[in-house]
Amino acid sequence: MVINIKKNLMIFLLVMQASFVNTALAVNSADKGLSIIQEADLRDSGWNDSSSNITMVLRNHSGEESHRRLNVKNKEVFGDGDRMLTVFNEPKDVRGTALLTYSHKLDPDDQWLFLPSLKRVKRISSKNKSGPFMGSEFSFEDLSSQEIEKYTYKYIGDDDLDGELCFVIERYPVDKNSGYTFHKVWIDKQEYRTLKVDFYDRKGDLLKTLKSTNFKKHLNKYWRAEQMVMNNHQNGKSTELIWSNFRFNEGLKDSDLSKNSLKRAR
Repeated sequence: MVINIKKNLMIFLLVMQASFVNTALAVNSADKGLSIIQEADLRDSGWNDSSSNITMVLRNHSGEESHRRLNVKNKEVFGDGDRMLTVFNEPKDVRGTALLTYSHKLDPDDQWLFLPSLKRVKRISSKNKSGPFMGSEFSFEDLSSQEIEKYTYKYIGDDDLDGELCFVIERYPVDKNSGYTFHKVWIDKQEYRTLKVDFYDRKGDLLKTLKSTNFKKHLNKYWRAEQMVMNNHQNGKSTELIWSNFRFNEGLKDSDLSKNSLKRAR
């Protein structure tokens, strides 16, 4: 009887020890994941505002292409998420279409789409942000700034991605209406740039992969990718974004990225 009691006590202590170790590891991985994201955010803060041009290349599963040209304006909002205005210039059938995004740290993002053919502004519901943006493989959700507070994090290890040593973390959306269960993110250890993101759908299956390449440094501090490719693994389609003509500190005002600016955006 005494032997059995001692044996059961030993098993209990080992189980409790393993539980404490696993809990500590989980806390450490969460803390490290968050610290990596905080460092990346810190290194990309203070640019105030920017604008750039984009060539969007849509490819179907057969490799057939269609091209669109856009311009984008961004504005930092300290204490909240960033603002972004995206305007289509070509082709003619989508010219003047504009998307305004107000990202938020805690509240659901606000997004409005102006459709010139209807001459009206349409608000994008927070429940519909997993839908595709203008036929691309980017969803409305993907076009919001990735504020730290939108996710919880877990560091899962290191990896060599195309010769770049990277942290690999998982981030889990806080928003219950997100189209994703989690993202797997590769962040390079030297500059803290996001090089790759795997997006997992609501079933937990791999849906899309975004790879960012051809980074250039601006204002001797801020890295921007000149090429982004989003591959959809489930439908065989892809969308490539080719960025150019980055400009910073243009003095954009709040009124330049407002609902009233949508109809006059060019």
